[in-house]
Amino acid sequence: MATEALVPLTEYEQEQAAAIARWKDEEPWAVTKAVGLLVEPLASLVRTLVPEHVMEGAIETANACGEWLSDSGAIVRDGGVASVHDLRGVDLQVCDRLADSIHNWGIGIAVMEGGGTNWSPWGLIPDIPALITIAFRTTHKIGMCYGYQASTEGDKDFVLHVMSAAGANTVDEKVAAMLALRQVATVITRQTWQQLAEKAAERRVSTEGGIIAIRKLAQQLGVSITKRKALAVIPVIGAIVGGSMNGWFIKDVGWAARRAFQERWLIDNHKVAAQA
Repeated sequence: MATEALVPLTEYEQEQAAAIARWKDEEPWAVTKAVGLLVEPLASLVRTLVPEHVMEGAIETANACGEWLSDSGAIVRDGGVASVHDLRGVDLQVCDRLADSIHNWGIGIAVMEGGGTNWSPWGLIPDIPALITIAFRTTHKIGMCYGYQASTEGDKDFVLHVMSAAGANTVDEKVAAMLALRQVATVITRQTWQQLAEKAAERRVSTEGGIIAIRKLAQQLGVSITKRKALAVIPVIGAIVGGSMNGWFIKDVGWAARRAFQERWLIDNHKVAAQA
């Protein structure tokens, strides 16, 4: 089978392709290693307050809420298009500008939410589900900026793997998340109407895959967030630390979403080849 010729990259697209490659090579939250031993006792307290099974439930609820809260009206209007899907055909700079606005909004609201709830250790109980909801909303809305709306199970799985890449605690976890992203994107691209019509079997497989992805994500976030939030259990300074860590987390989530959806946009526009 002949390989479809690639469309030449613009100078801006070349810069973004290079930035995607650099992001993939970045070590996840390297500060974790530096302060891991220092904050681990406090992180254990956070995990006691918000155990893994609670994190798993929070992720499922937050994903649904984040999707529901992700209206597309302003994105479509500011992008000058008729629908979210049309953004796959506009200039990448337009998509990036829209994503930048969503990203900054997410960071700002996360900082305010964290500062308002972390006055005591018990504030983590409402804070962490709220933070995860903001993270999913940010991811869903950034996806819209590039023309991708989570309207299918494959798209929903893609969002979960973006979150997994953002919450990775090791290089291996990040590599695994990026591999999963490529696999899901490939499956979505190759779907046919006949395959989509096989609803029962696909729904079962997708649901099982989603459950596994959520459990894995709960484990990753259980480590990543608890270490980030460890110092927030200290009274008074917790509000400052909590707000800062929330903003930092959403910054990481936003960049993971932007790089993942940028790459998907470039692949779908035949600007770069999909990696096997």
